[in-house]
Amino acid sequence: MEFHEILNHPIFTKTASIFLLFLIVYAIVKVLQKAAFKIAKDNSSKYKFKKLINLGGYILFVFGILYIFNTKLDGIGTALGVAGAGIAFALQEVIVSVAGYVTVFTSNFYKVGDRVKLGGIKGDVIDIGLLRTTLMEIGDWVNGDLYNGKMVRIANSFVFKEPVYNYSGDFPFLWDEMTIPIKTEGDYKYAKEIFTQILEDEVGDFSKTSQIAWDQMIGTYSIENARVAPMVSMTFDENWITLTLRYVVDYKSRRGTKSNLFDKILSAIKASEGRIEVASAAFEITKFPKN
Repeated sequence: MEFHEILNHPIFTKTASIFLLFLIVYAIVKVLQKAAFKIAKDNSSKYKFKKLINLGGYILFVFGILYIFNTKLDGIGTALGVAGAGIAFALQEVIVSVAGYVTVFTSNFYKVGDRVKLGGIKGDVIDIGLLRTTLMEIGDWVNGDLYNGKMVRIANSFVFKEPVYNYSGDFPFLWDEMTIPIKTEGDYKYAKEIFTQILEDEVGDFSKTSQIAWDQMIGTYSIENARVAPMVSMTFDENWITLTLRYVVDYKSRRGTKSNLFDKILSAIKASEGRIEVASAAFEITKFPKN
């Protein structure tokens, strides 16, 4: 076969056309990404622009290939119609995952950096791919909100199948509680006063910042004006008085904040010189059985 015949052969022509199409699409994607990075002001926006432009590049490349293998424009619709039914059946999960990808980027489900729970897995979102979302998992065999070292990839289709729990979305704070049992003979009023002051010192700044975020939530959603300031409530029974400390904390500082609070509370109890004493279960034997 002569050289000019090779050049005119349909396989060579279409292969060269696909390669040229790839170069054109690649150049367009890079130019658009460079322009988007100049417009975007933060890393989150840059990441989102990059992913959306890549998706557009994939779509453009696929339609370009369809055009190359269909010499007439009106044949594209026929080809898509014939192939569509088979593709939709064979690639159901893939199609739903791609739809989930688009939904994530066009809605407020979650973004990179958010702490979420997807498909029963809790972790921080470190990447959102076309088919899967990658989480750096927290918990499992590790107690508390700490990384365990596992990276988990979850299909984007989960956004349609199961609830999406976002711990850092519109309101990047969490309510947390801790209970302190004290003896009924103790000075509970003094304990409430001391514990309230400890909360103010440790998480008072969180409450001020979270109040602004909560006010914005009220303006967006139909939701009550919940209390975000620290509070100490009390219950009691015949065994002891239970003081419950409720407060708002940054979603990534929950464990460290609780540890600091316990440290200060124990120090305050020791410094109270007996006015506050931690209660514990006790059993009183009033009668011994007869032999």
